[in-house]
Amino acid sequence: MPKRIKLRGPLIPNNSQEAYDYWGLEAVSAKSIAEALPEDGSDVVLEVNSNGGLVTVGSDIYTTLKNYSGHITAEVTGMAASAASVAIMGADKVVISPTAQIMIHKALFGWVSGNSDDLDKASNALKASDKAIINAYVAKTGMAEDDIMELMKAETYMSAQEAVDKGFADEVMTFEDQEAVASLENGMLPQAVIDDFYANRSKRKQEIQNMLREIEKEEILQGL
Repeated sequence: MPKRIKLRGPLIPNNSQEAYDYWGLEAVSAKSIAEALPEDGSDVVLEVNSNGGLVTVGSDIYTTLKNYSGHITAEVTGMAASAASVAIMGADKVVISPTAQIMIHKALFGWVSGNSDDLDKASNALKASDKAIINAYVAKTGMAEDDIMELMKAETYMSAQEAVDKGFADEVMTFEDQEAVASLENGMLPQAVIDDFYANRSKRKQEIQNMLREIEKEEILQGL
């Protein structure tokens, strides 16, 4: 069976992955995807449900998938939006759940400030990002650049069938041949292990909060 790798949550920088993992938050970095790929080049299924994140991370994941020697199937189970939609264009095959969506839009900055020269630089950077994004979509869909740009300008949400019709996905997933599996081989942790993890994590969070309160008290006292 192919190895299953999760691409879920925001696309984040490599040096942020540890923090997200510590707090038990779903997130994916380019490094986490690269390290999860089998060394023997065997087949991989990428489970995708992400609203996107940093476009540079999406580009990095796209390139990683393209360079992988084995066959990669991206399964869009919920959403592949923004940078995540760029990332999955690197898969050999994209399948999408009938209830899922793919969304594409132009690149954006969360905040830009400065003089007119600074704003011009920011605009040029965004245009370069748009061009890079378009390259990935064109390679997958075969659509004209101008047509893709119009879809990006409109911040286009595509249903499963629309994504297939436009070439962003190859087929809509079917579930007729899949069977429910109830065994230890499916990789699921016993509920007792999960309960213990969350209990200890909650305890650790409380310890950190108490420590922060003590630090705050000390700072107040020092300021008196």
